[in-house]
Amino acid sequence: MGVSNVKTAASLTKRETIVSIGIIGVLFFMFGFVSWVNAILIPYFKIACELTNFQSYLVTFAFYISYLVISMPSSYLLKNKGFKNGIMIGFFIMAFGAFMFIPAALTRTYEVFLVGLFSLGAGLAILQTAANPYVTILGPKERAAQRISIMGICNKAAGILAPLIFATVVLRATDSDLFKNLEMMDVAQRSQELDVFIRRVIAPYTVLGFILVGLGLLVRFSPLPEIDTEHEDADVAAANSSKNSIFQFPHLILGAIAIFLHVGTQIISIDTIIGYAGSMDIDLLEAKVFPSYTLFLTIVGYLCGIVLIPKVMSQVTALRVCTILGLILSLGIIYLNGDITLLGHKADVSIWFIVLLGFANSLVWAGIWPLALSDLGRFTKQGGALLIMGLCGNAIMPMIYGHYADVFDLRTAYWVLVPCYLYLIFYAVKGHKIRKW
Repeated sequence: MGVSNVKTAASLTKRETIVSIGIIGVLFFMFGFVSWVNAILIPYFKIACELTNFQSYLVTFAFYISYLVISMPSSYLLKNKGFKNGIMIGFFIMAFGAFMFIPAALTRTYEVFLVGLFSLGAGLAILQTAANPYVTILGPKERAAQRISIMGICNKAAGILAPLIFATVVLRATDSDLFKNLEMMDVAQRSQELDVFIRRVIAPYTVLGFILVGLGLLVRFSPLPEIDTEHEDADVAAANSSKNSIFQFPHLILGAIAIFLHVGTQIISIDTIIGYAGSMDIDLLEAKVFPSYTLFLTIVGYLCGIVLIPKVMSQVTALRVCTILGLILSLGIIYLNGDITLLGHKADVSIWFIVLLGFANSLVWAGIWPLALSDLGRFTKQGGALLIMGLCGNAIMPMIYGHYADVFDLRTAYWVLVPCYLYLIFYAVKGHKIRKW
């Protein structure tokens, strides 16, 4: 494997387990910080680079399509280099992506920004391929959703902070007037104003790049143990004796599809809400907080999972409740309307159903992972990589939403959520039980 001091999860002491979970928690915080800032990058680039809805969602496409490309090679990288070296390499690739924002901003070239976003996503794909199976097997199987919920809190707490910090650093109180006046400017003046506007990203992404390099070095020399996922217990080995491919595990393949659709619904609920608020004449400076509301409710859902699983309800029951709730809320977005004032915002009630999707989505990821990785044994790393490939749903689903938003309208486009939740209900009820094609 190319690494020493490899341990089984069962051989770790309580202290080693707690330290490991803490380090992985820091990783999940960084996942969230880098990922969820996209919610404000989309409208930011839409203005700065003068894009359509469809073009603006290339932000998420470039970022998350890297998961499809990189995840499976990541599993072989981790197998050969180990978790710690692989994580360090992932951080270095992310740092390269952050530094790409400098030439992109200096030239106001959207395509170069997309290259930077792809690199950020590629590094994250390596980190996620390592961290998600790691935390899934780092303790009792029946408490996996509980541990993933703790990681989710780290992830979404960063997600709450990231758009707000970015907005504080990059946006100005006078920007509302700038946005209104852009249409009245001639081409040269508008270009000059937008050049100045886009260059505000240089400082925060330069700082982020150096932080990512530092984190890579810290993890490499941290006490994080290598976990052995290559050896199976006798029962799992016997069950998998005739298996030579991950495609012989239906519950894994169906789980990867479930991950694809779940992350698609989650990214739509967070990354489209600012644009949807804009359709209600809520400007960017006010709308910037809506992704944080959604992520806050996701954290509330995680806390419920930590308290309730497995004492009050099983991981499977939580998954079923959340997927059914997601379907109900999706229909509420489409069919219910009327202005209400809540938390100081006057908006159509449908936007609050999008916010509530944060709660509905909270335990879906944590529910799918242990079910999909169940009994994979020596196929665990590849299985984890396949599930991480499902994160390309973050790339594709917003593009589908953006297409229908341009063809119809922003509200009608939320119909894309309905078939997603129907499939997730199927997986929660039956799909995860299927062991033979």
